[in-house]
Amino acid sequence: MQENLSQILSEISSLVWGLPLIVLLLGTGIYLTVLLRGIQFRALLPALYLALIKRKESGEAEGDITQFQALMTALSATVGVGNIAGVATAIAVGGPGALFWMWVTGLLGMATKYSEAVLAVKYREVDKFGTMSGGPMYYISKGLGLKWLGFLFALFASIAAFGIGNMVQSNSVADALGEAFGIPFWLTGAVLCIGTGLVIVGGIKSIARATSTIVPFMIIFYLIGAVITLFVFWENIPAAFYSIFQHALSPTAAAGGFLGSTIAQTLRMGVARGIFSNESGLGSSPIAAAAAKTKNPVGQGLVSMTQTFIDTIVVCTFTGLVILSSGVWTSGETGSALSAEAFESGYSLGADIVAISLAFFAYSTLLGWSYYGEKAIEYILKERAVMPYRIVFTLVVFVGAVVKLELVWAFADIMNGLMAFPNLIGLLGLSRVVVEETKKYLPIETSMK
Repeated sequence: MQENLSQILSEISSLVWGLPLIVLLLGTGIYLTVLLRGIQFRALLPALYLALIKRKESGEAEGDITQFQALMTALSATVGVGNIAGVATAIAVGGPGALFWMWVTGLLGMATKYSEAVLAVKYREVDKFGTMSGGPMYYISKGLGLKWLGFLFALFASIAAFGIGNMVQSNSVADALGEAFGIPFWLTGAVLCIGTGLVIVGGIKSIARATSTIVPFMIIFYLIGAVITLFVFWENIPAAFYSIFQHALSPTAAAGGFLGSTIAQTLRMGVARGIFSNESGLGSSPIAAAAAKTKNPVGQGLVSMTQTFIDTIVVCTFTGLVILSSGVWTSGETGSALSAEAFESGYSLGADIVAISLAFFAYSTLLGWSYYGEKAIEYILKERAVMPYRIVFTLVVFVGAVVKLELVWAFADIMNGLMAFPNLIGLLGLSRVVVEETKKYLPIETSMK
């Protein structure tokens, strides 16, 4: 029964993530890049300055949390299992060239992420709790006047939160800790369940405080582990880069436990896992951006686009290089097991580093996505639904830890795709608004004085 369900979900996922969605995602990124004159390239350094050095607006600004906290909340939701297991799966199925398409998705996605945040802040509103509410459901309904489409996004997002932001995370960390330390799945699920509930009950301010502490530490910890492995295999790094570009536009031949892949398969895995990792175009992170204390939309747009850069161009690249330079990508393993094998081939504690990183990545993602789902359900059922949603979300964390990984990944992929369609329509329909806001504020916001 479970095998049949897994096959059905896999077929639906392949249909949702078919050529139309890939073209729409990449096409939107290209269109916004051209329209905004390559803002992700010309404003990257000022954006990193605003995000990581300046860190907050000067003076009074509307919002619930600082810009840095909003960035860390968004990063908590994106730097997760996708950066470890997702990259490994993309390479294991699509070959080395899949990492190239993850880069393309990330670079184009920076313009998409910028636009999402600009619109989220521009069309946000204050709810009955006195907190900010924003995101695609608001800019689609208020900006385009398509309330039914905004409702669909909110519906998909509230359900997707249980996949990409909940069950995938608890399932993967339970699997990793079980393999590395022999910890029972149910125990991991119970600890994650309690830890999640204790934080999300306090709402966005509690979540932001937790993520702004956890996220910087976990990213640095993981990157140090990756650098140690790359130091061991430093002679193989040039060959790893060569294989990435070589196989990006050519079929990957079978080798060892790797069965080979077509160009279409490489492209699909790279784009799908790239989007799963950085979420550009899905419309999730602008929900956090809408809560930021900022005087104008463009400032938060610049801060938000650094999220995709950090997630995909930095963290995912390190994971991919470790897997390729270690040579284990043809072993037949996939997911977090492949990443763990790659790290462990460099030094004895490598697998433990991956397992610990997964635990932190997954926990932080649970926190970030709980807020996304909460705001989506609040849009549909109003404020009365917030606390029940928090309770259900917390309980499902435990469920996710004990179900099959294949079912969870397929479900997450489907929900991701369904979220993307209405959000991309909103971005394309309101692209001129993004341009107008950018022209109004960008000269001020890119000043590094």
